[in-house]
Amino acid sequence: MNAVPSVRERRDRALRLFLPAVVLMLTLLIWDAAVRVWEIPPYVLPTPGLVLRTLGTDWPVLSQSLLVTLTTTFEGFLLAAAGGIGLAVLFNLSRFVEYSLYPYAVILQVTPVIAIAPLLLVYLQQPTAVLVCAWIVAFFPVLANATLGLKSVDRNLFDLFALYGASPLETLWNLELPSALPYMLGGLRIAGGLSLVGAVAAEIAAGSAGAGSGLAFRIIESEYRLNIPRMFAALLLLSATGIVIFYLLALINHLALRRWHESALAQER
Repeated sequence: MNAVPSVRERRDRALRLFLPAVVLMLTLLIWDAAVRVWEIPPYVLPTPGLVLRTLGTDWPVLSQSLLVTLTTTFEGFLLAAAGGIGLAVLFNLSRFVEYSLYPYAVILQVTPVIAIAPLLLVYLQQPTAVLVCAWIVAFFPVLANATLGLKSVDRNLFDLFALYGASPLETLWNLELPSALPYMLGGLRIAGGLSLVGAVAAEIAAGSAGAGSGLAFRIIESEYRLNIPRMFAALLLLSATGIVIFYLLALINHLALRRWHESALAQER
C-alpha cells in the first residue's frame, strides 16, 4: 500500500502545476499587451486570442495536417523502437554484428537529417521519404540505450544463471531484457519526441512539394501567404503534440517500472 503523501509532497506537486501556469499566463499577458500597445499588425505578430480563434476557424484544415504528421511520427517511432531494440539484441548476441554495423548507426545519427531529406526525396515518394527521416532521427537513441542496458547487467547474476545451466536465450529473456528495460524505456522517451522532429524536418525539406500536407507544410504555406495567425496555430499544435507524446511515454515508463525499479519507486515515496 502506498503511503499517504506528506504535506511537503502535496505542496511540491501543487507548485509543479501552479508555477508553470503562472509563467504561461504572464507570458500571454505580456505578449497581448505588447501587440496592443505598439499596435503590431497581425501579419507580423498576432495576439494570443487571435491565434486561438484561428485555431478554431482553421481547425478542419489544421486537423487533417495534424493527422498526417501524427501518422508519420507514430510509424517512425514504431519502426525505430522495433529496429533499435531488435538490433541491440543482435549486438548483444554477436560481437561481430555489433562491430560491423554500429559505426553505420553512428553515421546516421551524426548526419543532419535536414541534409539527408532532399536526397531521400529524389529517390523515394514524399510520404516514404518523410517516414524514413522520422525513423532515422528516432532510431539511434533506442539502439544506444538498449545496447547500454543489455551490457549493464550484473555479472554476478550472469554467473548465477550459468551455474543453473540457463541457455543463452533463457538468460536473455529472463535476465538481460528485464534488466535493460529501464534503459530501453528511456530511449523510447527520447525517440518519441525525435520522431516528431524528424517528420517536421522532412516536411520542411519537401517544401512546396509537400503532397502529404503535414503541419510543417502548413507553416510554410502560411509564411508564403503572410497568414501568421495560422502559422502560430500550427506551431501551437506541434508543441502540444510533442508535450502529449512526452507525457504519454513518461506514463508508460512509470507504469512499467513502478512496482520494482528504483527510479519509479522513488516517485511513489
